[in-house]
Amino acid sequence: MAFDLSPWHSAVYIIGEATVIFVLGALLVSFVLVIISLYSIRKGRLYCPRLIKAGIVFLEGFMKGFFRLLGLEDREMLTFLIKIHNTMNANEFSRVPLTQRAVFVPQCLRSAKCPAHLTPEGLKCVNCGQCTVGEARLLLEKMGYRVFIIPGSSFIKRMVKKYHPKAIIGVGCLAEVKEGVDMADKIGLIAMGVVTLKEGCVETLVNWQDIYDVATLGLDPASVPEDLHALAG
Repeated sequence: MAFDLSPWHSAVYIIGEATVIFVLGALLVSFVLVIISLYSIRKGRLYCPRLIKAGIVFLEGFMKGFFRLLGLEDREMLTFLIKIHNTMNANEFSRVPLTQRAVFVPQCLRSAKCPAHLTPEGLKCVNCGQCTVGEARLLLEKMGYRVFIIPGSSFIKRMVKKYHPKAIIGVGCLAEVKEGVDMADKIGLIAMGVVTLKEGCVETLVNWQDIYDVATLGLDPASVPEDLHALAG
């Protein structure tokens, strides 16, 4: 007995055609967003940040491919993606009370001679004066932040689960910050990333002023410590 398969064939054809159109559309949109992104990078100003952010969320794979095809280095690309993320989150972050914010600092910023011991909540700084982490921690805590000095991203998840902050500042190398802000997006946490000036595992560097600039978003100037800028640079 013969069966009429024409309706099935029509359905397959329509699905295939729709898939091709979707892929071509995604490629075209990704290419346009990459061009806008590259123009923003060259000009040092963000154009259409919301549109680019949406593209990154839904078309990140395509966009990364085009970035590389057009000669953008991975470091430039990650820097731009973090900048986009921070720009999009700045307003929300500024509305979160200090009591619901936290700062996560990597242990690689401390001195190689640091006497601090690792605890279930990260390193407990003893303010030995051998690096700038201790002074910066005191300033941030004076503002009202909860500060963690951590050896890895697993501590972030643990502390977020324990203290339930609504917004965090994550400090680290490019790859760590990108991974951290992506993780925060997935769990509905408002995150701002600050990239270190020097990468590595021991005695890395960060511009503390970059952290303070983020930390003071949305704050009344009267609540900011007078000596906040003492460690700038």
